[in-house]
Amino acid sequence: QVQLLESGGGVVQAEGSLRLSCAASVRSFSSYAMGWFRQAPAKEREFVAAISVSGIEYYTDFVKGRFAISRDNAKNTVYLQMNSLKPEDTAVYYCAARRFSGGYYVHEYDYWGQGTQVTVSS
Repeated sequence: QVQLLESGGGVVQAEGSLRLSCAASVRSFSSYAMGWFRQAPAKEREFVAAISVSGIEYYTDFVKGRFAISRDNAKNTVYLQMNSLKPEDTAVYYCAARRFSGGYYVHEYDYWGQGTQVTVSS
């Protein structure tokens, strides 16, 4: 069983930055693909970014150039650096994991964290 715990959310003004962290309680963290998703009120959960076991990064178009995903296998942690935040980035951000390979869709991940709220004020 994999447990994921997100942190780093909060309230920030537009054009500000936040760094989200997701700590995983699993022995073989390096063999898990990790993803970040978000869900705004009354909207479906959507893909934000992912990082493969080999460190390849994937982003959805609306965060390219603003967000950066990274992982530290020694710390069992994945990060999401968010810069130039916009009010439309306001959402609950979720960390997700799947052994060996992930993807762009919710159903492609087996484990989820509880989420951390990000609020961007204009």
